[in-house]
Amino acid sequence: MVNKYIDWYLENYRRQTKAVLNYPDGCVMTGVQGIYEAEKQSKYLDVIYEFGAKYVDGEGNVSGYQANVHNVDQLRCGTVILYLYRKTGEIRYRKAADQFRENLRTFPRLDMGNFWHKEIYPYQVWLDGLYMAMPFYLEYTELFGGEGVYEDVAGQFANVRKHLYIDDKKIYKHAYDEKKVQVWADPSTGLSPNFWGRAEGWYLMALADCIPMLEKAGRKETTLLKELLAEAVEGIVRYQDEQTGLFYQLLDLPNQAGNYTETSASAMISYALMKGTRIGVLPGACWEKGKEIFDAVCREKLKKKDGNFHLVDICASAGLGPGAKRDGSIAYYLSEKCVDDNAHGAAALMMAYGEILQKACGR
Repeated sequence: MVNKYIDWYLENYRRQTKAVLNYPDGCVMTGVQGIYEAEKQSKYLDVIYEFGAKYVDGEGNVSGYQANVHNVDQLRCGTVILYLYRKTGEIRYRKAADQFRENLRTFPRLDMGNFWHKEIYPYQVWLDGLYMAMPFYLEYTELFGGEGVYEDVAGQFANVRKHLYIDDKKIYKHAYDEKKVQVWADPSTGLSPNFWGRAEGWYLMALADCIPMLEKAGRKETTLLKELLAEAVEGIVRYQDEQTGLFYQLLDLPNQAGNYTETSASAMISYALMKGTRIGVLPGACWEKGKEIFDAVCREKLKKKDGNFHLVDICASAGLGPGAKRDGSIAYYLSEKCVDDNAHGAAALMMAYGEILQKACGR
Protein backbone atom coordinates (compact mmCIF):
# COMPACT_ATOMS: atom_id res chain seq x y z
CA MET A 1 0.00 0.00 0.00
CA VAL A 2 2.72 2.50 0.95
CA ASN A 3 4.86 1.62 -2.07
CA LYS A 4 1.88 2.00 -4.39
CA TYR A 5 1.05 5.37 -2.94
CA ILE A 6 4.63 6.67 -3.17
CA ASP A 7 4.99 5.50 -6.77
CA TRP A 8 1.67 7.11 -7.70
CA TYR A 9 2.53 10.32 -5.89
CA LEU A 10 5.96 10.65 -7.51
CA GLU A 11 4.61 9.91 -10.96
CA ASN A 12 2.17 12.79 -10.55
CA TYR A 13 4.84 14.96 -8.97
CA ARG A 14 7.19 14.50 -11.94
CA ARG A 15 4.53 15.85 -14.28
CA GLN A 16 4.20 19.10 -12.36
CA THR A 17 5.68 22.20 -13.99
CA LYS A 18 6.11 24.75 -11.22
CA ALA A 19 7.85 27.96 -12.19
CA VAL A 20 9.89 28.30 -9.01
CA LEU A 21 11.50 26.19 -6.35
CA ASN A 22 9.74 26.07 -2.97
CA TYR A 23 10.26 24.46 0.40
CA PRO A 24 7.66 21.66 0.06
CA ASP A 25 9.64 20.51 -3.01
CA GLY A 26 12.73 20.31 -0.86
CA CYS A 27 10.85 18.19 1.67
CA VAL A 28 9.61 15.81 -1.05
CA MET A 29 13.13 15.38 -2.42
CA THR A 30 14.47 14.74 1.07
CA GLY A 31 11.90 11.97 1.43
CA VAL A 32 12.90 10.49 -1.92
CA GLN A 33 16.55 10.71 -0.91
CA GLY A 34 15.93 8.64 2.23
CA ILE A 35 14.19 5.91 0.27
CA TYR A 36 16.95 5.84 -2.36
CA GLU A 37 19.68 5.61 0.27
CA ALA A 38 17.95 2.56 1.72
CA GLU A 39 16.96 0.72 -1.44
CA LYS A 40 19.39 2.11 -4.07
CA GLN A 41 16.72 1.89 -6.77
CA SER A 42 17.66 4.16 -9.65
CA LYS A 43 14.09 5.32 -10.19
CA TYR A 44 14.29 7.35 -6.97
CA LEU A 45 17.66 8.89 -7.81
CA ASP A 46 16.27 9.78 -11.25
CA VAL A 47 13.53 11.83 -9.56
CA ILE A 48 16.16 13.85 -7.68
CA TYR A 49 18.28 14.32 -10.82
CA GLU A 50 15.21 15.53 -12.73
CA PHE A 51 14.50 17.95 -9.93
CA GLY A 52 18.00 19.40 -10.14
CA ALA A 53 17.86 19.69 -13.93
CA LYS A 54 14.49 21.44 -13.75
CA TYR A 55 15.39 24.09 -11.19
CA VAL A 56 19.17 24.68 -11.37
CA ASP A 57 20.64 25.92 -14.65
CA GLY A 58 24.18 25.45 -15.94
CA GLU A 59 25.39 28.60 -14.16
CA GLY A 60 23.98 27.56 -10.81
CA ASN A 61 21.01 29.90 -10.91
CA VAL A 62 18.02 28.52 -9.03
CA SER A 63 14.60 29.15 -10.52
CA GLY A 64 12.70 31.61 -8.37
CA TYR A 65 15.49 32.12 -5.84
CA GLN A 66 15.82 35.73 -4.72
CA ALA A 67 19.28 36.50 -3.41
CA ASN A 68 18.18 39.87 -2.02
CA VAL A 69 15.33 38.37 0.02
CA HIS A 70 15.88 36.81 3.41
CA ASN A 71 13.40 33.98 3.82
CA VAL A 72 14.34 30.74 5.56
CA ASP A 73 11.87 28.81 3.41
CA GLN A 74 14.13 29.47 0.41
CA LEU A 75 16.89 27.49 2.10
CA ARG A 76 15.02 24.19 2.57
CA CYS A 77 16.07 22.95 -0.87
CA GLY A 78 19.70 23.59 0.06
CA THR A 79 20.32 20.09 1.39
CA VAL A 80 18.92 18.62 -1.83
CA ILE A 81 21.27 20.80 -3.87
CA LEU A 82 24.18 19.66 -1.71
CA TYR A 83 23.11 16.04 -2.22
CA LEU A 84 23.12 16.60 -5.98
CA TYR A 85 26.61 18.08 -5.70
CA ARG A 86 27.82 15.07 -3.71
CA LYS A 87 26.35 12.65 -6.25
CA THR A 88 27.39 14.42 -9.46
CA GLY A 89 30.26 16.77 -8.63
CA GLU A 90 28.68 19.30 -11.00
CA ILE A 91 29.87 22.83 -10.31
CA ARG A 92 26.41 24.30 -10.91
CA TYR A 93 25.21 22.73 -7.68
CA ARG A 94 28.18 24.13 -5.76
CA LYS A 95 27.38 27.56 -7.19
CA ALA A 96 23.74 27.23 -6.20
CA ALA A 97 24.66 26.15 -2.68
CA ASP A 98 27.09 29.06 -2.41
CA GLN A 99 24.25 31.46 -3.13
CA PHE A 100 22.18 29.97 -0.30
CA ARG A 101 25.12 30.16 2.08
CA GLU A 102 25.82 33.76 1.14
CA ASN A 103 22.20 34.57 1.93
CA LEU A 104 22.76 33.36 5.49
CA ARG A 105 25.78 35.62 5.93
CA THR A 106 23.58 38.69 5.60
CA PHE A 107 20.45 37.27 7.21
CA PRO A 108 18.86 39.63 9.76
CA ARG A 109 18.86 38.32 13.32
CA LEU A 110 16.96 38.79 16.53
CA ASP A 111 18.85 40.57 19.28
CA MET A 112 19.39 37.16 20.90
CA GLY A 113 21.07 35.86 17.74
CA ASN A 114 18.52 33.74 15.87
CA PHE A 115 17.72 34.26 12.21
CA TRP A 116 14.47 36.11 11.55
CA HIS A 117 11.91 33.77 10.07
CA LYS A 118 11.54 36.08 7.06
CA GLU A 119 11.95 39.76 6.35
CA ILE A 120 8.17 40.09 6.46
CA TYR A 121 8.28 38.46 9.93
CA PRO A 122 10.86 40.65 11.72
CA TYR A 123 12.30 39.62 15.07
CA GLN A 124 10.35 36.36 14.97
CA VAL A 125 11.46 32.77 15.48
CA TRP A 126 9.16 29.98 14.30
CA LEU A 127 9.87 26.32 14.93
CA ASP A 128 9.47 25.77 11.19
CA GLY A 129 12.54 27.87 10.48
CA LEU A 130 14.93 25.59 12.32
CA TYR A 131 14.19 22.81 9.87
CA MET A 132 14.32 25.14 6.87
CA ALA A 133 17.78 26.54 7.60
CA MET A 134 19.82 24.56 10.13
CA PRO A 135 20.43 21.25 8.30
CA PHE A 136 21.65 23.13 5.22
CA TYR A 137 23.78 25.48 7.35
CA LEU A 138 25.53 22.50 8.93
CA GLU A 139 25.87 20.38 5.80
CA TYR A 140 27.39 23.23 3.84
CA THR A 141 29.89 23.70 6.66
CA GLU A 142 30.64 19.97 6.68
CA LEU A 143 31.50 20.13 2.98
CA PHE A 144 33.15 23.51 2.61
CA GLY A 145 34.01 24.77 6.09
CA GLY A 146 33.04 27.89 7.98
CA GLU A 147 33.89 29.66 11.22
CA GLY A 148 31.57 29.72 14.22
CA VAL A 149 28.75 27.78 12.57
CA TYR A 150 28.50 24.94 15.08
CA GLU A 151 28.32 27.36 17.99
CA ASP A 152 25.78 29.46 16.10
CA VAL A 153 23.48 26.52 15.39
CA ALA A 154 23.61 25.29 18.98
CA GLY A 155 22.97 28.80 20.25
CA GLN A 156 19.88 29.19 18.08
CA PHE A 157 18.46 25.88 19.32
CA ALA A 158 19.26 26.87 22.91
CA ASN A 159 17.41 30.16 22.48
CA VAL A 160 14.35 28.35 21.14
CA ARG A 161 14.42 26.04 24.16
CA LYS A 162 14.68 29.04 26.49
CA HIS A 163 11.85 31.06 24.99
CA LEU A 164 9.39 28.66 23.33
CA TYR A 165 9.36 25.59 25.58
CA ILE A 166 6.51 25.45 28.08
CA ASP A 167 7.55 23.54 31.19
CA ASP A 168 4.19 22.29 32.36
CA LYS A 169 3.15 21.18 28.87
CA LYS A 170 6.55 19.74 27.89
CA ILE A 171 6.12 20.99 24.31
CA TYR A 172 6.87 24.13 22.32
CA LYS A 173 4.77 27.07 21.22
CA HIS A 174 4.76 27.69 17.48
CA ALA A 175 6.56 31.03 17.50
CA TYR A 176 8.15 33.84 19.50
CA ASP A 177 8.12 37.59 18.79
CA GLU A 178 11.13 39.18 20.45
CA LYS A 179 9.61 42.66 20.28
CA LYS A 180 6.21 41.43 21.57
CA VAL A 181 4.26 43.58 19.13
CA GLN A 182 2.63 41.11 16.74
CA VAL A 183 -1.14 40.64 16.91
CA TRP A 184 -0.62 36.98 17.84
CA ALA A 185 2.08 37.58 20.46
CA ASP A 186 1.42 37.55 24.18
CA PRO A 187 2.42 41.06 25.30
CA SER A 188 4.32 39.73 28.29
CA THR A 189 6.04 36.64 26.81
CA GLY A 190 6.04 37.27 23.07
CA LEU A 191 4.73 33.75 22.48
CA SER A 192 2.05 32.62 20.08
CA PRO A 193 -0.98 31.20 21.87
CA ASN A 194 -1.15 27.58 20.68
CA PHE A 195 0.74 24.34 20.12
CA TRP A 196 0.60 23.46 16.43
CA GLY A 197 1.36 19.83 15.64
CA ARG A 198 3.37 20.38 12.47
CA ALA A 199 5.52 23.03 14.13
CA GLU A 200 6.55 20.44 16.71
CA GLY A 201 7.24 18.06 13.83
CA TRP A 202 9.52 20.57 12.11
CA TYR A 203 11.45 21.05 15.35
CA LEU A 204 11.92 17.35 16.02
CA MET A 205 13.10 16.71 12.46
CA ALA A 206 15.54 19.61 12.65
CA LEU A 207 17.15 18.09 15.74
CA ALA A 208 17.26 14.58 14.27
CA ASP A 209 18.89 15.84 11.07
CA CYS A 210 21.40 18.19 12.72
CA ILE A 211 22.73 15.86 15.41
CA PRO A 212 24.61 13.45 13.10
CA MET A 213 26.51 16.31 11.45
CA LEU A 214 27.55 17.79 14.77
CA GLU A 215 28.60 14.36 16.00
CA LYS A 216 30.58 13.61 12.84
CA ALA A 217 32.47 16.86 13.37
CA GLY A 218 33.23 15.82 16.95
CA ARG A 219 31.57 18.91 18.36
CA LYS A 220 30.72 19.35 22.02
CA GLU A 221 27.47 21.04 20.93
CA THR A 222 26.19 17.57 20.02
CA THR A 223 25.38 16.96 23.68
CA LEU A 224 22.97 19.88 23.86
CA LEU A 225 21.01 18.83 20.78
CA LYS A 226 20.84 15.23 21.96
CA GLU A 227 19.41 16.40 25.26
CA LEU A 228 16.88 18.60 23.47
CA LEU A 229 15.72 15.75 21.24
CA ALA A 230 15.33 13.33 24.14
CA GLU A 231 13.40 15.94 26.13
CA ALA A 232 11.16 16.90 23.20
CA VAL A 233 10.34 13.27 22.43
CA GLU A 234 9.48 12.58 26.06
CA GLY A 235 7.09 15.52 25.91
CA ILE A 236 5.44 14.91 22.56
CA VAL A 237 4.50 11.26 23.14
CA ARG A 238 2.19 12.43 25.94
CA TYR A 239 -0.06 13.89 23.25
CA GLN A 240 -0.49 10.79 21.12
CA ASP A 241 -4.18 10.00 20.67
CA GLU A 242 -4.93 6.65 22.30
CA GLN A 243 -7.63 5.67 19.85
CA THR A 244 -5.90 6.41 16.53
CA GLY A 245 -2.23 6.49 17.54
CA LEU A 246 -1.86 9.90 15.84
CA PHE A 247 -1.42 13.54 16.86
CA TYR A 248 -3.86 16.43 16.64
CA GLN A 249 -3.61 19.61 14.60
CA LEU A 250 -3.65 21.41 17.97
CA LEU A 251 -1.70 19.01 20.09
CA ASP A 252 -3.12 19.62 23.54
CA LEU A 253 -6.79 20.11 22.62
CA PRO A 254 -8.13 16.69 21.60
CA ASN A 255 -11.66 17.54 22.72
CA GLN A 256 -11.82 20.86 20.90
CA ALA A 257 -14.65 20.99 18.36
CA GLY A 258 -13.20 20.85 14.86
CA ASN A 259 -9.79 19.58 15.92
CA TYR A 260 -8.55 16.53 14.00
CA THR A 261 -5.67 14.09 13.85
CA GLU A 262 -3.30 15.67 11.35
CA THR A 263 -1.21 13.55 9.01
CA SER A 264 1.94 15.58 8.39
CA ALA A 265 2.65 16.19 12.08
CA SER A 266 2.12 12.52 12.89
CA ALA A 267 4.47 11.37 10.10
CA MET A 268 7.13 13.92 11.09
CA ILE A 269 7.05 12.74 14.69
CA SER A 270 7.29 9.15 13.47
CA TYR A 271 10.36 10.00 11.40
CA ALA A 272 12.10 11.83 14.23
CA LEU A 273 11.55 8.97 16.68
CA MET A 274 12.90 6.36 14.29
CA LYS A 275 15.85 8.42 13.10
CA GLY A 276 16.63 9.47 16.66
CA THR A 277 16.92 5.81 17.53
CA ARG A 278 19.02 4.97 14.46
CA ILE A 279 21.57 7.67 15.26
CA GLY A 280 21.87 6.40 18.83
CA VAL A 281 20.18 9.24 20.70
CA LEU A 282 16.91 7.58 21.68
CA PRO A 283 16.27 4.14 23.19
CA GLY A 284 15.05 1.25 21.06
CA ALA A 285 11.50 1.64 22.34
CA CYS A 286 11.32 4.96 20.50
CA TRP A 287 11.89 3.22 17.18
CA GLU A 288 8.96 0.94 17.95
CA LYS A 289 6.88 3.96 18.90
CA GLY A 290 7.81 5.69 15.66
CA LYS A 291 6.87 2.59 13.66
CA GLU A 292 3.58 2.40 15.56
CA ILE A 293 2.79 5.98 14.54
CA PHE A 294 3.77 5.28 10.93
CA ASP A 295 1.47 2.25 10.85
CA ALA A 296 -1.31 4.40 12.29
CA VAL A 297 -0.83 6.98 9.53
CA CYS A 298 -1.11 4.26 6.90
CA ARG A 299 -4.13 2.68 8.57
CA GLU A 300 -6.03 5.87 9.30
CA LYS A 301 -4.96 8.26 6.55
CA LEU A 302 -4.21 6.28 3.39
CA LYS A 303 -7.60 5.98 1.72
CA LYS A 304 -8.46 4.46 -1.63
CA LYS A 305 -10.36 6.82 -3.93
CA ASP A 306 -10.90 6.55 -7.67
CA GLY A 307 -8.66 3.52 -7.88
CA ASN A 308 -5.65 5.10 -6.16
CA PHE A 309 -4.55 5.58 -2.58
CA HIS A 310 -4.59 9.15 -1.28
CA LEU A 311 -3.06 10.59 1.86
CA VAL A 312 -5.79 12.55 3.62
CA ASP A 313 -6.17 15.07 6.47
CA ILE A 314 -3.11 17.21 5.80
CA CYS A 315 -3.14 20.84 6.89
CA ALA A 316 -2.44 22.73 3.66
CA SER A 317 -0.64 25.61 5.36
CA ALA A 318 -0.53 27.56 8.60
CA GLY A 319 1.42 30.52 9.87
CA LEU A 320 1.28 33.71 11.90
CA GLY A 321 0.60 37.10 10.36
CA PRO A 322 1.45 39.36 8.79
CA GLY A 323 -1.75 41.13 9.65
CA ALA A 324 -4.68 40.05 11.76
CA LYS A 325 -6.11 37.05 9.91
CA ARG A 326 -3.45 34.52 10.93
CA ASP A 327 -3.69 35.38 14.61
CA GLY A 328 -2.61 32.04 16.08
CA SER A 329 -5.99 31.41 17.67
CA ILE A 330 -7.69 28.04 17.93
CA ALA A 331 -10.23 29.18 15.37
CA TYR A 332 -7.46 30.18 12.98
CA TYR A 333 -5.57 26.87 13.03
CA LEU A 334 -8.79 24.93 12.59
CA SER A 335 -9.90 27.15 9.72
CA GLU A 336 -6.96 26.31 7.47
CA LYS A 337 -7.79 23.90 4.67
CA CYS A 338 -7.38 20.19 5.30
CA VAL A 339 -6.41 18.53 2.00
CA ASP A 340 -5.29 15.29 0.35
CA ASP A 341 -1.78 14.54 -0.95
CA ASN A 342 -0.26 17.81 0.17
CA ALA A 343 3.54 17.77 -0.12
CA HIS A 344 4.06 18.32 3.61
CA GLY A 345 2.33 15.06 4.42
CA ALA A 346 3.59 13.00 1.47
CA ALA A 347 7.18 14.09 2.13
CA ALA A 348 7.00 13.23 5.82
CA LEU A 349 5.48 9.84 5.02
CA MET A 350 8.40 9.13 2.66
CA MET A 351 10.94 10.27 5.25
CA ALA A 352 9.46 7.93 7.86
CA TYR A 353 9.26 5.09 5.36
CA GLY A 354 12.91 5.64 4.51
CA GLU A 355 13.79 5.03 8.16
CA ILE A 356 11.86 1.76 8.11
CA LEU A 357 13.68 0.69 4.94
CA GLN A 358 17.07 1.63 6.39
CA LYS A 359 16.43 -0.58 9.40
CA ALA A 360 15.30 -3.43 7.13
CA CYS A 361 18.53 -3.05 5.14
CA GLY A 362 20.61 -3.08 8.32
CA ARG A 363 21.78 0.52 7.94
